[in-house]
Formats: sequence, C-alpha cells, structure tokens
Amino acid sequence: MLVKIPNTDPMKVDGLRQHLAGGTLLVVLMLLRLVVRVRTAHPARASTGSPVLDRVAWLSHRMLYVLVFCQAASGLTLALQAGLPDVLFDGHGALPADFWVFPMRPVHYVISRLLMALIALHVVAALYHTFILRDGLLRRMWFGRRYSRIEVDRRRPDRD
Repeated sequence: MLVKIPNTDPMKVDGLRQHLAGGTLLVVLMLLRLVVRVRTAHPARASTGSPVLDRVAWLSHRMLYVLVFCQAASGLTLALQAGLPDVLFDGHGALPADFWVFPMRPVHYVISRLLMALIALHVVAALYHTFILRDGLLRRMWFGRRYSRIEVDRRRPDRD
C-alpha cells in the first residue's frame, strides 16, 4: 500500500512509521516465539507419511525464522540508507524521491515475496493436515501447557 502513496505526501511518513512499528513488533514476537520454542518441550514432529513433505515442513519452519529476521535486517538497513530515522522520528529532512535507488530496496522486496509464498505454503499445509489427513495438527499448535526442558527431565520416570 505504501508504494501507492507519493513520497511527497505527509501520509507516507505516517505509513512508514506504522510499517516500521509493525515490523519491529513482528521481530519481537518471532524472537519471543523462538525463545519459547528452544526453552520448552514440544510434541513429537507431525508426519504427513511422506518423507519429502516432512522434509519440506522441517525446512519451511526454519525458513520462516530466517526470512523474518532477514526482512527486518534489510528493512533496517534500507531505513538507514535512506536516512529515515531523521525524517520519521526527528522530523528533519524529507523522504527520498525513490527508495529503489538504495541497494537494499530490491533485497527487502524479494524477501517480502518469499515470505508471502512461504506463508501461503504454510496455510496450505495446515489445511492439508486439517481436511485431508485429519490428524489434529491445528489442535496441537493451540495454546496449552508447555513444559520447560528441565521440568520434562524431572517428570521422566526413567531418569536416574
């Protein structure tokens, strides 16, 4: 949507502030999710019954993290290249006439398209598990009791 607003329009500055805030929020939430994922026990991997699809699932989950963090890094780099902190937060200067002149703009764009494709794949896979395999995968992903890895070790009866 921001591409449709001319860089001379004051609404563009507000839109870029919101874009930056939304991107920052997503990175913070992904970091929090990563910490929870690493520090807590989780159920065994779900299987589609196909080694190829299971490998795609494993890879796509990791790529979501990589792409989100790369998107944030490219956005921050682009903002610094374009001098956006002064414009957005201090009110000094003006937006550049065109963001595409900055080397990080195409990178930010390509990563956004890769993320969209990966999110679409994720949604299709969730629907596949729900309606084709009917394996209850979405129920497993819902909020529930999570145990730290230490608690799980304490609860294991075979622990000596």
